[in-house]
Amino acid sequence: MKNEQNRIPLKIAPGKGITLSPGAHSALIPAILKDFAPRFAPGSTLVYASDTGDKWSYFDAPLLAALGVDTESQGKMPDVVLHYAERNWLLLIESVTGASGSRPIDDKRRAELAELFAGSTAGLVFVTAFPTRALMSRYLGEIAWETEVWVADAPSHLIHFNGVRFLGPY
Repeated sequence: MKNEQNRIPLKIAPGKGITLSPGAHSALIPAILKDFAPRFAPGSTLVYASDTGDKWSYFDAPLLAALGVDTESQGKMPDVVLHYAERNWLLLIESVTGASGSRPIDDKRRAELAELFAGSTAGLVFVTAFPTRALMSRYLGEIAWETEVWVADAPSHLIHFNGVRFLGPY
């Protein structure tokens, strides 16, 4: 009972919701959906959200399959996947909280995600989300080029790591 009381509610759509395990990782996911998505991918649809207790806590497999992604493939999903239909983008978002196993999108991870989502008919946008700029600064040397960084404590700003485009697929 106590564990259920500490879970973090996450509203996905009217009448649709899940709860996430307590912790920093799960606290950042609602911020991504509440603060990042409306600003940088307005009207986007949640395709996938992970949880430390249940990696597949929310998964719209039919939507991902309709976008050409093999949902049976074996690979580590990013923490959040959003489909921004207006621009036909899939935003692949890693939530980095400093916890063990929590890593930004570095070159290796970017390549893994590109392979996992290789069949996508939507452009791929790689985003690392941090709760604070102080935490982000610990990982700056690892973040891959041609990716985006969003920080929850400065939600209206986005950091673009080089490339010819700002917030878009390559």
